Amino acid sequence: MPRRWTAADIPPLGGKYALVTGANRGLGLEISLGLAGAGATVVMACREPGKSRSAMGRILERSPGARIELIQVDLSELASIRRFAAEFASRFPRLDLLFNNAGAIIQPYGKTADGFELHFGTNHLGTFAITGLLMDCLRASEGARIVNTGSMSYRMTAGLDLEDLDYARRTYTAMDAYGRSKLATLLFTLELARRLGEANSGIIALAAHPGWANTNPEKGGPLMGLVGALMAQSPSMGALPALFAGCSPQAANGEYYGPGGFQELRGYPAKAGRSPAALDPAAAARLWKLSEELTGVRF
Repeated sequence: MPRRWTAADIPPLGGKYALVTGANRGLGLEISLGLAGAGATVVMACREPGKSRSAMGRILERSPGARIELIQVDLSELASIRRFAAEFASRFPRLDLLFNNAGAIIQPYGKTADGFELHFGTNHLGTFAITGLLMDCLRASEGARIVNTGSMSYRMTAGLDLEDLDYARRTYTAMDAYGRSKLATLLFTLELARRLGEANSGIIALAAHPGWANTNPEKGGPLMGLVGALMAQSPSMGALPALFAGCSPQAANGEYYGPGGFQELRGYPAKAGRSPAALDPAAAARLWKLSEELTGVRF
């Protein structure tokens, strides 16, 4: 892997169709900027149309003539995801790059439109559903890639208890809920990569995390916002591992990428470490089965 891989190393993407969820801010916007700059047609999938149009304007300022499309979707609502997938399939011939980036981040306890705990329902079940519903579009591409956004916070969770998704048996904390949704992201990627590999589909699934990137400074309060502004890396740097996973010919099925610096907090893309909990094939298989049951989506 190059020591200092940057967005300038993205190969030409003319003729490629890329979908980025949560593309209107933070990592999603930076991923979209990189893809658009390399010539891809970027479909920005966001919940709020006004913010999407504003973000599109920022991309066009940077890359005049970029091909940008907007489709509304709310990953906390399965009906919205189904409508989105149907619209995407009707408008575009295939999907080459899917960046599952959108998600709920450290929210007070709440539930999705379908009754699931907000973080798990949005970050995992929403991602599971949109990926499955877009699989035919991915199959229509040669060498399609799926990149799921992880987070180092998965290491801070008490664990992924599939028997207690609503926190009925333990105290809810936003950080624990967010962390276990990101543990689910890694287990989903593990099982998806295994299934795609066994099927010789030509599609690969990967995950990437941004390290400590200053993408949501408001979440930690004024003090953490100030510390983040001084010490965290920029959103553009934080987006590089995902762009590497989605675009570099060196990225491989099932791999996990993050910043290569100290403790994976900062730096240029490199392979990231995973805890035993994130590499448990039995847990990944159980999660997959449960996700099919809860969403009604089967790949």
